[in-house]
Amino acid sequence: VKILSMTATFGKLSHQTLTLEPGLNVIHAPNEWGKSTWCAFIVAMLYGIDTKERTTATALADKERYAPWSGAPMAGRMDICWNGRNITLERSTKGRVPFGEFRAYETDSGLPIQELTAANCGQALLGVEKSVFIKSGFVRLTDMPVVQDEALRRRLNALVTTGDESGTGDALAQTLRDLKNKCRHNKTGLLPQAEAQRDALKQKLDRLQELQDIAIRIRQRQQENEQQIQLLQNHKQMLSYQASLQDAHKVLAAEEASREAQQAYEQQKAYCQMLPATETAQESITKLEQVRIDQAQLQEESLPPIPEKPETPAIFLGMTPKQALMQAQSSVETYNILEKPPSPLLLILGILALAATIPVAIFLEKTVSLILLVVGALLAALHIRASNQQKRELQLLAARYQNIAPEKWVAMAQDYCDKATLYEQQEVAYRDALNSRKERKEQLQKIINSLTDGHTIGDRIDHWQKIIAAHEQLTSAHQKCIQAQQHAQALKEVAKILPKPEVEDTLTYSLDETDQFLAQYAADQHHLQLQLGQCAGQIETLGQESTLTNQLQTVEKRIAQLEDIYSALTIAIETLADAANELQRRFAPKISSRAQALFEKLTDGRYDRLQLTQDLSLNAAAQGEDALQAARWRSDGTVDQLYLALRLAVAGELTPDAPLVLDDALVRFDDVRLAAAMDILKEETASKQVILFSCQSRELEYL
Repeated sequence: VKILSMTATFGKLSHQTLTLEPGLNVIHAPNEWGKSTWCAFIVAMLYGIDTKERTTATALADKERYAPWSGAPMAGRMDICWNGRNITLERSTKGRVPFGEFRAYETDSGLPIQELTAANCGQALLGVEKSVFIKSGFVRLTDMPVVQDEALRRRLNALVTTGDESGTGDALAQTLRDLKNKCRHNKTGLLPQAEAQRDALKQKLDRLQELQDIAIRIRQRQQENEQQIQLLQNHKQMLSYQASLQDAHKVLAAEEASREAQQAYEQQKAYCQMLPATETAQESITKLEQVRIDQAQLQEESLPPIPEKPETPAIFLGMTPKQALMQAQSSVETYNILEKPPSPLLLILGILALAATIPVAIFLEKTVSLILLVVGALLAALHIRASNQQKRELQLLAARYQNIAPEKWVAMAQDYCDKATLYEQQEVAYRDALNSRKERKEQLQKIINSLTDGHTIGDRIDHWQKIIAAHEQLTSAHQKCIQAQQHAQALKEVAKILPKPEVEDTLTYSLDETDQFLAQYAADQHHLQLQLGQCAGQIETLGQESTLTNQLQTVEKRIAQLEDIYSALTIAIETLADAANELQRRFAPKISSRAQALFEKLTDGRYDRLQLTQDLSLNAAAQGEDALQAARWRSDGTVDQLYLALRLAVAGELTPDAPLVLDDALVRFDDVRLAAAMDILKEETASKQVILFSCQSRELEYL
């Protein structure tokens, strides 16, 4: 496999393209340029993004770590050469799933490559699963061990035996032992439980022997139905086969439908070009709807109540409120005057005149005495008359006001005046409201006339809605046109002839009739099963015979499976131990020899001995050293070179056809060992593509 070019929207990369050569590629760039991101992109394009991975307190999940900084959906393209074929891989975001959409096709023709899927792409192209590729042909500085301890021994051990540094071999052996104990451990486990259940079921079945005849007849009927179902299913397959023969005709029909949809779209488009825009129609409808609402609100709006004219009191009939108030005030003043007693002057003068008649009668003539007597009597009579007249006027005033107390006359008149004033104000407000409503009605009618052009509001709304519907029909026609084209194209791509059923078909039913018969037989089967249930109901304390039989068969099958599993687990535990030893015998010497040669070349012959021990611990010795020393005694740079040699040796065995990707893997090499490493990488290009990312420019000098 050779990577020709990559285009990524991935992490900090935004529509960036990287072009590669088949041999050695050295990409020099500073820190934070995106080298590690490109490396992660290669793995993601080949193996996808693990959407189940979750972010922890110490590490970000890849789906979050490499979410595009630009905010665009995650997407990528990789052009590669695979077995002499130029193919293109594309992954893009599907919904909320990063890289959830996958395509693989021939670069030149665009034909899809059916054997490549999102799940198996990396495995099919490179021949190994993701973990093996990452732990062998994918070398990063972050993978270089800097502290040598027991963990390193386990990583090397697992890498050489399985190509995976996760150390799952020991865990697998323990898991197998746990499963074996779960099957049977002395008298406990799944097997003893199943055997006890089997014995109990056999006892129940012995007691249900008398019901076997009925159950057998029902089962015979079920078998007959099953035969008919098989015949119907075979017929349905034949119908599908015949329908597949019509795929070519369907393609032609789909193409014709596509042309008709295109024609309908063009016709609707020409028609809509003569119509107002959708926005104009929608705006007009909005105005008309608002006018309709205003009209309804105006009709529902109520006028203030018609004021009721207050009744004029009887004592003020024929008077205005102001006249009534003035009269009441005047009457009170008159009443107050008349209520005072008449002047006593006339009475005093009369008394004096009468008193004077006595001496006059004595000393004067009788005539003078008589005159004085008359004058006195007249004066007294005048006083009495004035007093009586005043009483009569008071009585008349009291009668005019209906004998109401005089102090209430002005209040009555004032109340009449206030009510009349309030009535006048209410009448003015009523006339104003009436006039305002009339004006608003006239204004609303003008607006209606301007919007409807003599038609009703409903007619104009229907008119504009028809225009909107025409535009919607245009959109629908466009969508149908596209769908018809896509449908025709899809039929072209998927049209194929299905294999003819091997069993001869003698039925002549249609597909609907076949489905109907299948449903009937399924219903009959269900009914027969209910009959079995009714039969079992007669002995409900024991349970249904068919259920017990099925349970017994299931338990016996489970017992057989558990026994097989138990035996298989025993063999697997033994085989796993033998396989580990065999893998060590087969791979360790070969990998050790290759790693030693590479390590010796990397160190310019200084380290000429490398050993993988029985437990696959890694030891090395330099010239002049008598004994081999563990890797933890070496410098960090030497450990990097030792680990690189081992990685290259393992990659040669596990991923011979996969590209070799290195991310800042040589930064701790001195110049001499860097030159040796570059020579080795050039040699690797004879069988594979090498992609070296580096933050240093030294590697470029060795090209």
